[in-house]
Amino acid sequence: MKSDKEVIYSVVIPVYNSEAIVGETIDRTTNFFDQHDLRYELILINDGSRDDSWKIISEKARVLPHVTAINLLKNYGQHNANMCGLKHTRGDFVITMDDDLQNPPEEIEKMIRKINEGYDLVIGQFKQKQHAGYRRIGSKLIGLVNRKIFQTPEGIVLTNFRIMRRHVVDKVCNYKTSYPYVPGLVLWFSQDIVNILVEHHPRRAGESNYNLMTILKLVSTILFNYSSFPLRSVALGGMIVSFLSMLLGVGYIASDLIAGTNAQGWTTIVVLLSFFNGMSLLVISMIGEYLVRLLNQSSSSESFHIKEVVAK
Repeated sequence: MKSDKEVIYSVVIPVYNSEAIVGETIDRTTNFFDQHDLRYELILINDGSRDDSWKIISEKARVLPHVTAINLLKNYGQHNANMCGLKHTRGDFVITMDDDLQNPPEEIEKMIRKINEGYDLVIGQFKQKQHAGYRRIGSKLIGLVNRKIFQTPEGIVLTNFRIMRRHVVDKVCNYKTSYPYVPGLVLWFSQDIVNILVEHHPRRAGESNYNLMTILKLVSTILFNYSSFPLRSVALGGMIVSFLSMLLGVGYIASDLIAGTNAQGWTTIVVLLSFFNGMSLLVISMIGEYLVRLLNQSSSSESFHIKEVVAK
């Protein structure tokens, strides 16, 4: 068992178009750990920023001993950037947070105290969210999907402000996928999970990188890469169509026998088309079910590529 002075904390911060605020985020985070005399490392991942974010974080990494700046080849998205950061950590506990100071670094102290009670994963639950309305709606939609796919424990609220034990991080990093979704993966590989109330401040500079299209893309990533729910839904639809076509066919046959029809063969064509279209959906869905399982098992390509790493 390591003493408090031997424990290392790793902080992972994806950075995207945050030149106006990321410097202060770094300073306040490093000041927190220095003031509490804690061993730490700060991993900053520039996710293809179009502004001077990389210039700022690389300069910080050149002068601050505990800071590492990683420049990705292009914009891969927050979850890929987080995965890159997690793979470069060496701490006993790993913290993830945003680059815009909406997650105050000073609140890390609460999370450290909580995880030392024996939890695998502690997630910051915001006392009052300072997001726009569409972000809140998007969060609720993603929350519903997470409960369906990842079996989020009752009452647990997911955010990007979290602290995890090393064994959780190792399992997440060893999971092979080209479409990492870090919140879901940490849920899969954690047993004891808890929320803790933390402050959430308004964004002081720049704009949120999440929009409606980004949220919908994230939902589709979760559904199609971590679940066969869409395929099973289509399969169910195929079975329903086939069943209804059978009922329709029985109705047309009965009508033809009783009243006759002026269009010879029309009944047969309608029944066969309805039935076989439904069966085609069912068969395609079954093939897709097996295909997605094979892809999940064999996927091993990197989800990001690094251009440059800067550290003192």
